[in-house]
Amino acid sequence: MYQHVLPNTTNISSNGQSVPNKAALNGGTACTNGSIGPEGPEATETDSSGTGGMRKSLERKGSAPNDAVHLQRRVGLFSGVALIVGTMIGSGIFVSPSGLLARTGSVGVSFIIWLACGVLSLMGALAYAELGTMNTSSGAEWAYFMDAYGPAPAFLFSWVSTLVLKPSQMAIICLSFAQYAVEAFVSECDPPMSVVKMVALVAIVMILFVNCYSVNLGMAVQNIFTAAKLVAVLIVICGGAWKLFQGNTQHLANAFSGPTPNIGAVATAFYTGLWAYDGWNNLNYVTEEIKNPSKNLPRSIVIGIPLVTLCYALINISYLAAMSPTEMVQSEAVAVTFGNRILGVMAWLMPLSVTISTFGSANGTLFAAGRLCFAASREGHLLDILSYVHVRRLTPAPGLIFHSLIAAAMVLYGTIDSLIDFFSFTAWIFYGGSMMALIVMRFTKPNYPRPYKVPIIIPVVVLVISMYLVVAPIIDSPRIEYLYALLFIFAGLIFYIPFVKLGMTPRFMNKVTLFLQLLLEVVPTSSMALFD
Repeated sequence: MYQHVLPNTTNISSNGQSVPNKAALNGGTACTNGSIGPEGPEATETDSSGTGGMRKSLERKGSAPNDAVHLQRRVGLFSGVALIVGTMIGSGIFVSPSGLLARTGSVGVSFIIWLACGVLSLMGALAYAELGTMNTSSGAEWAYFMDAYGPAPAFLFSWVSTLVLKPSQMAIICLSFAQYAVEAFVSECDPPMSVVKMVALVAIVMILFVNCYSVNLGMAVQNIFTAAKLVAVLIVICGGAWKLFQGNTQHLANAFSGPTPNIGAVATAFYTGLWAYDGWNNLNYVTEEIKNPSKNLPRSIVIGIPLVTLCYALINISYLAAMSPTEMVQSEAVAVTFGNRILGVMAWLMPLSVTISTFGSANGTLFAAGRLCFAASREGHLLDILSYVHVRRLTPAPGLIFHSLIAAAMVLYGTIDSLIDFFSFTAWIFYGGSMMALIVMRFTKPNYPRPYKVPIIIPVVVLVISMYLVVAPIIDSPRIEYLYALLFIFAGLIFYIPFVKLGMTPRFMNKVTLFLQLLLEVVPTSSMALFD
């Protein structure tokens, strides 16, 4: 959106001094985002429609690995699976079963919705795998909207996701983390909300530090916490299996005895279930950092999402083996109630497990969110400073800091329930848009490389379901919040037209960008700099 302020012939070195720009000295060309560097793979395009020729890839500008500063490919298959599983298994499965059961009123229907949410997540992720291997740039939906629809819809996604979706997701997870962490020290009454929010803010700062310090450290934390939460899931499953072995199957015997929920209740129940599954698309935000993405991206999806679905199904059976549906609905923390029933003196393991799970999920959420800022701002859709990378640690520090600040504000002023409703409704508008993007590009870009290709019926089915999830709640129970969400999406055009389409730049932004660049020690990825 705003031009880089460093002269084209110089860049910032690792010690903060200005040094000659190698690209400028060697006759490099200026990228459209204002920095010096190679024209990139976009220059090889011969037919913008994709029908008359084939270009090598759809990567956006600035993703060339030969740049002096770039995001390195350090995410392998194991780390990819850990990012998916670790982000998906957060607080949802430990809290959401009660909400989903309350909205459906039937054990059998709620169980079917849990499985359906898993199948829907897998189908959506497989469609994303085609999009992610077709365009291996970071940014997920933003990059796909750029390819299919052009800059305006892509900007609207980055506008909503950067300011609301990703920060609210992190705020929800950190509030859940703080709730369980504080409850471990308060037994007689509910913990003070001020203390909960303070702990949530501390968690955000810790996660921000980890991800700004090193990509390897961020992935190491993700791998360790994913392994720990799978151990916690195994404890719940084994406890439930023990209760079933003792003959506690009465709550599963008449699973479909309750009333059939209406169409709107089913849609809102899906929102609750899908919140527990959310994160299935997070790996697409970091495809620029995946080793061999054409293979490891779909493999990670095929391994990770069925594993999560199996865990969720077995956990729900375990809950019903230990408590009745009524007790589940009345419990504010199902996992804690389960631990008190099954584990006895070891009941403290469940609050600990939830805190571990939510911390790991928040870490993965920020890891992915920072890459969206990085990708969108690199194209000029957000402030240029958000596309800069630390000169030594090679992490997108400005984007990570920006997301964390907004998430911290939401922690201070928001509640979990209000954030979840807004997040689910708005997110599925864009998920449906991504399915439509895949379908559109099958016709507009048929010759473009697709290392992985899904049957066309998969994005069609996910598109239809996403339309249902958006429309059904509005029809069943119209709320002003849904109108606010739509108005906020299209309000982005107020900023898109002058600052992106027309390229207007407030004069003071140059000084702000230079100050932040020197303060954070960051440079554009397309800068061919010489470092000390």
